[in-house]
Amino acid sequence: MVARTAAIGEWTTADIPSLDGRHVIVTGANSGIGYQAAMVLAAHGAQVTLACRDVAKGNAAADAIRRNCANAAVAVARLDLASLASVRSFADTVLSQGQPLHCLINNAGVMAPPKRLETEDGFELQFGTNVLGHFALTALLMPALERPARETSGHVTAPQPSNRARVVIVASIAHKRGRIDFDDLQSEKAYSAMGSYAQSKLADLMFAFELDRRLRAAGSKVLSVAVHPGVASTNLFRTGDYSGMEKVVRDALGPVIGAVLNTDAAGALPTLYASIADTVVGADIMGRKACLKRAASG
Repeated sequence: MVARTAAIGEWTTADIPSLDGRHVIVTGANSGIGYQAAMVLAAHGAQVTLACRDVAKGNAAADAIRRNCANAAVAVARLDLASLASVRSFADTVLSQGQPLHCLINNAGVMAPPKRLETEDGFELQFGTNVLGHFALTALLMPALERPARETSGHVTAPQPSNRARVVIVASIAHKRGRIDFDDLQSEKAYSAMGSYAQSKLADLMFAFELDRRLRAAGSKVLSVAVHPGVASTNLFRTGDYSGMEKVVRDALGPVIGAVLNTDAAGALPTLYASIADTVVGADIMGRKACLKRAASG
């Protein structure tokens, strides 16, 4: 597959058609990019599930969306990606409802805790949450993602987005500094906050590309695409241990990032584009200004 560059151009949320009849799950949707994406999708008629580790924060986000969009169809469900038991419980609930899933947005993530932490299952927290949790979630929800290819809702009005279900994996421009350390994948020998984060985001891209390859090989209609928001001014930069993280990211990535942070609303545009636009194909990487490339395939 040949690498490509295709500009998003002047695409905005005003270009989103009616999404009535579509079901979207957004992980980590209680704040930042996930919240912004969920709000826009709900405003355009999608049924949106906010999959959040903290249900109270998820409910507050859902209430805020309803205040902004009176007819928003939003639900909150607990999902802790640092617990494979929680991932399975969440997926079991979704599958038991028997609904088609039109888009899974793997957005939640942990960024650069200063000390090495572990998930409930003993994985390094960033790799376990950002990569393995979403990997397990996507695999478990694949039956629901396959349903839109077999069922048509009849509610989507022109201009219609593609009827193909999508897995949207939110990576990061930090992947450019990432390296997969197979000799110390869980950072047990040596831990670097930004090094482990960059590794997890590079692994997210590898996940997106390999998932696309396998879906194609299986003849699936599901698309797997990746996005990065640039460097967005989300809660990663504003709360808790991450209050000084903007400087850390700038120091680590140097000229790779721009001088000005995106707002979380602007940072959500690539995610929305990847979730909606007809021009998106499997293994695209959507950035703020362009579809950066399509992954090379063997």
